[in-house]
Amino acid sequence: MRATLRWAHADFRAHRGEALFVVLASAGIIASLLLAGALFSYAANPWQRIFNQSHGAHIWLHTRAGADTDALAGLDGVAALSGPYRTAVTTVEAHGARAAVTLRAAATAPPETGRPLVTAGGWLTRPEAGTRTRTGADAGTGTGTGAVVLEASVARALWAEPGDTVRVTGPDGAPHALRVSGTAEVAEPRYHPGGASGIGWVLDADLDEIAHGATGQSVGLRLADPDDTDFIVQRAVTVLGADRVAQVTKWQQARAEAGGDDRLLGQVFAVFGLGALLAAALAAAGAIGARVRGQLRDIAILKAVGFTPGQVARGFLVQHLAFALLGVTLGTTAIALLGARIPGRIGEAAAVWQDLPGHTGLMIGVPCGAVLLIAAATGLSAWRAGRVPPVPVARAALPSAAPMTALGRRALGMRVPPALVLGWRAAFPRRGRTLVPVARLALPLVLITVALVAWSTLDQFRSRPAQMGLPAALTVRTEQPAGASDAELEKILAAVPDVAEVHPGAEVAALVPGQTGTITLRGLGTAGSPYPSTVVEGRPLQGPDEAVAGQGLLDLLGVRVGAWVRMTVEGRPQILHLVGRSIEPESGGRVITTTLDALRERDPALRPDFHALVLHKGADPRAVSAALATAAGGTLEVRETPNPADRLEPARAVIAALIAVLALIGLTELLTLISTGVRDRGRDLLALKAIGLTPRQIGSVIVTAAGLTALASAVVGTVLGVLSGSWLVDAQGASSGIGAGIARFPSAPVLSVVLAGAVLGAVVAALVPATRTARRRLADSLSETL
Repeated sequence: MRATLRWAHADFRAHRGEALFVVLASAGIIASLLLAGALFSYAANPWQRIFNQSHGAHIWLHTRAGADTDALAGLDGVAALSGPYRTAVTTVEAHGARAAVTLRAAATAPPETGRPLVTAGGWLTRPEAGTRTRTGADAGTGTGTGAVVLEASVARALWAEPGDTVRVTGPDGAPHALRVSGTAEVAEPRYHPGGASGIGWVLDADLDEIAHGATGQSVGLRLADPDDTDFIVQRAVTVLGADRVAQVTKWQQARAEAGGDDRLLGQVFAVFGLGALLAAALAAAGAIGARVRGQLRDIAILKAVGFTPGQVARGFLVQHLAFALLGVTLGTTAIALLGARIPGRIGEAAAVWQDLPGHTGLMIGVPCGAVLLIAAATGLSAWRAGRVPPVPVARAALPSAAPMTALGRRALGMRVPPALVLGWRAAFPRRGRTLVPVARLALPLVLITVALVAWSTLDQFRSRPAQMGLPAALTVRTEQPAGASDAELEKILAAVPDVAEVHPGAEVAALVPGQTGTITLRGLGTAGSPYPSTVVEGRPLQGPDEAVAGQGLLDLLGVRVGAWVRMTVEGRPQILHLVGRSIEPESGGRVITTTLDALRERDPALRPDFHALVLHKGADPRAVSAALATAAGGTLEVRETPNPADRLEPARAVIAALIAVLALIGLTELLTLISTGVRDRGRDLLALKAIGLTPRQIGSVIVTAAGLTALASAVVGTVLGVLSGSWLVDAQGASSGIGAGIARFPSAPVLSVVLAGAVLGAVVAALVPATRTARRRLADSLSETL
């Protein structure tokens, strides 16, 4: 063992450059994987991230005015209080949209516990002396000086941005104009139209102007142990009095609402992470294997002086495992100490990652997994090193490449540049030797293309929502039952510019066969003008009693397209024929859609609950919403159709970072392949120089071989990536209930950029070894003949 360690040390001193490359490659790959893990956790745990950054409260108690909340600070298990804040329930309107919002009185400095995270604009500031919020008739002019910060989900529902003016109606019915100072995120339940009210923050003076004393209270409790939530709630209600507590909100409720986003992002990113780990391990193992193959002469000498095959194998294994451990340690330490200082979203993710679930597991699992994979590959290379014969075999006695083919000779005879012909021959020598490097380099390109498929799918939800199950951009509900009739309302809506189609609709809860659960039965459009559902399997509605359903409903009932389904609506049976499967982003796909006429066969007195508006291509929903509010005299509630892309927006930054990580892994693999190819064909290149090729032609052969290998890998990688990416996205869509058929291929220009980037990167990476090889002396040393 002592001799093995002494040889390993001597080998390290003799090949410091190669050892440094292996260590730095391992460190860079591990650092990239850990940063990718940080970004995955940052995007896949939105609620936990916001909770940690905002020092959120585990419990929010909404009480009546006058409740003594100061006594809550003395409860065992309560680490800190947020508030109490005086509150008032109001209605906020902007751009024709309307939302119920609970305004909280706040100071000019955000609180330490339960701190709203401002994502756009700024926090509240004191108005200048002599100004106040305008009321009454002045509110409609938008000249009010009061300010409000809206929670992000409320701002999205109202299309409100910093600088906009919103109309706030207080408990007394008087309108007020407030300027949106900013938008913020909090670790509390999100606003949903028709559900609980949203959250907004105003100064004390503005709340007094709006509420006129009709206020309640909200107080947040941050606990020392989150598991004590239910017990603390009981004690808090006892201290305050059950008659004074109007509502209790717990952290589990807010986390559960964001759970669907966590699962969706987590599954997709888990696949990406495992693929990146495999690609990184193969790249690092390839670099180690190339170094072992480059030391065949030294191994033969060791065998000649008495080293056994086991000693040689142990020497290489110990040496390269030490390199791997050193690189992994450097990469992990660098991320742990310096990751938070990286500018931009990556640094922010690395800083927050330490408090997110799974941080310890990833910090330990990723390096350990990489070391195990590298150890397995190194063990194989070390075993091969142990089989090297002690007597050197002259490489000159062995054929180094396949003979020149007839096509190659014909190409040379047609005056095709020798660099191109010889580069092609070097890139694709034999089938076995060609497939291995192409496959290794294609793996990161496959993952990059899969990431681009996910990116293109998200873009499709934004740019072409009609093709992704969202043909209607707006939903209109009337707030005055005694107002215009259905026909008159449809005429008013259809007369608004940029409104292409108006479809009346109604939704009812239906019991599934066996009455073991409920689903959403939706009637949209009429028999003469059916709703344009996005049907990806089967056909659209054409006759009576026909319906289309989402994947979630088909899975729930265990049926397929073409089946007849019987359900119970308000005690009456409803039998429908499923003629197609549609993409349904809402309610987990547990939606069945038919025409309003089909629902009226069961209930002739049924009236539309809402109207779905399909807009002309390129129309601005915000402008149309404002026009609708003006045309109907403020009697309509206009809502934007929820888009899944809003919840998945953080995935864009993660996908971009993932592409950068995979590009680094691909570059490491490419450098290894180029150096291996140059070393293995060193004698052939010297022979080409001997028969008259110039140094420039020698360098061109190396560059051409690298470019052609990269081109072949890019073609294989993009094709496999497009196919596997579309399968992965569709499988995820099917498991989430939305349904398969949502995957979209990247555009041709994007794929062309991937191909061109791979080839250009290979050419640039090959320039340095090509230049060095072209300047070598015309000699055939012992190291080149072994």
